[in-house]
Amino acid sequence: MNIAYWILAGPLALFYLYAGTLKVTRTRDQLRPMMAWVDRIPLPALRALGAVEVLGAAGLVLPPLTGVALPLAAVAAGGLVLLQAGAIAVHLTGGDRRTALNVGLVTTAAVTTWLATGL
Repeated sequence: MNIAYWILAGPLALFYLYAGTLKVTRTRDQLRPMMAWVDRIPLPALRALGAVEVLGAAGLVLPPLTGVALPLAAVAAGGLVLLQAGAIAVHLTGGDRRTALNVGLVTTAAVTTWLATGL
């Protein structure tokens, strides 16, 4: 189960670290080609989402690596499930039907949550 966790959690953490860092550091104009929805939310909310994604990535990796507070890995993965559920809602309410990436991320995070309970 540990190997399966890392197979899913590693790439998931890298994705959220990358996406979160972009949201924290880039301007709306730089993000717009990748994320058409950035104009629909306030800039502080966008920055907060990025920070949550970076913290979620850290929560997936650090507890299992250090052996400290292992339940936090499951909490982080569960938080990413909720984050992506919200992202799907934002896409659908904005008329954007391209949610395949979000569905894949929510599914991966849900399985990672389950795997993290066995760490």
